[in-house]
Amino acid sequence: MILALKILEITAPVFFLAGIGFSWVRLGFEYRVEFVTRLAMTLAVPALIFVALMETEIPAQSLSLISAASIVSYIAVTGVAWILVKITNLDLRTYLAPIAMGNTGNIGLPLAFFAFGDEGLGYAVVIFAISAIYTFTFGIWVVSRTSSPLAIFKEPIVTATLLGALFLWQGWETPKVVTSTLSLLGQMAIPMMLITLGVAVARLTPQNLGRSVWIALTKTVLCASVAWTVALWFSLPHVAFGILVLQLSAPAAVTSYLIAEKYSADAQSVAGLVVVSTLFAVVTFPILLILLL
Repeated sequence: MILALKILEITAPVFFLAGIGFSWVRLGFEYRVEFVTRLAMTLAVPALIFVALMETEIPAQSLSLISAASIVSYIAVTGVAWILVKITNLDLRTYLAPIAMGNTGNIGLPLAFFAFGDEGLGYAVVIFAISAIYTFTFGIWVVSRTSSPLAIFKEPIVTATLLGALFLWQGWETPKVVTSTLSLLGQMAIPMMLITLGVAVARLTPQNLGRSVWIALTKTVLCASVAWTVALWFSLPHVAFGILVLQLSAPAAVTSYLIAEKYSADAQSVAGLVVVSTLFAVVTFPILLILLL
């Protein structure tokens, strides 16, 4: 019960902020999704990622092992998810990215710290960095159907992730005034994304939510199973093992909705998957923690 309440403390703000967006639309107020999405994807989220990576201390001896395991896990999950999408006749542009990539940031990072402390948080940030690069390179390419994969490197989020990883690797830091400014920009990213998600949820239909239930369940089982298998294969130490499973099992990310909205995929269906999978996380994360701790 205590563990479930702790998980609820982490996930509850997601629903509260999304509820603001939901209520805003229901009350008839104007909300320009295109403008907010552009602001988040161009300024707020890149700043959040860059500062998080730059200020994180990662043990050098653990970086290569957890990085390799994460990359293998994401490739394996993507392959299985692609087969699932094809077999079930789901739209590839809409569902592949949110099934394969989870919310390793605003849910995965706090959960990692609660479960495994500072060491767990260090591992989680490495996976978060890899997930961000993968999401905003391959993920955007899948959704946007751009003719050239190199075009994705024009995305500010990709640039911020690569720069953040470089600063982390070299131990560099920006001047304090720059760091403070970027931190302020980054602090508005998560609330902005979640309120925008609530706006989309206000327009969902029962069909969207019904489909989201079985996809969310399948995503959780698929990602947890693949991560567990890869962790065993790499013989990861206890903490790294647990963090890999938790991060890969994270619910669909809010950024998946923003990408779908920006590139005209079925953003409402993605929003439904984000909400349902996040709700399921209140149950699935305690179960995983019981097995991992």
